[in-house]
Amino acid sequence: MRDCFMMDELLDAWEETYKKGQLTFWVFLALKEGNKCVEDIKDFVEKVSKGSMSCEEQSLYRTLRKFQNLAIVAYENRKVSKGPDRKYYYLTANGSLLFRRFIERNILIFSDNSIINLLNK
Repeated sequence: MRDCFMMDELLDAWEETYKKGQLTFWVFLALKEGNKCVEDIKDFVEKVSKGSMSCEEQSLYRTLRKFQNLAIVAYENRKVSKGPDRKYYYLTANGSLLFRRFIERNILIFSDNSIINLLNK
């Protein structure tokens, strides 16, 4: 019983660290699909990750501001039926290139047969 509890704690700690590093990936994936406001990005991440990832809107705003400063994300204002204009974020050309290069170097490796075989072992 103690070993099972310890295993759960180790898994939780690993997942927490893993998820912190995943926010950029999920934000870029959301924006790859199309322009989105912060609420749409949050919903996309939760839906597409099947609930394994979630993010606070405040974290998204901080992250998006950082990406804007790096010129890899930009936004356009859109009028909405109620309230002030809403910012819709999108990947710039440099952001799209960065994301594609990241995918090539870090994600596509998981489609290699030797890795697939190890994962299924």
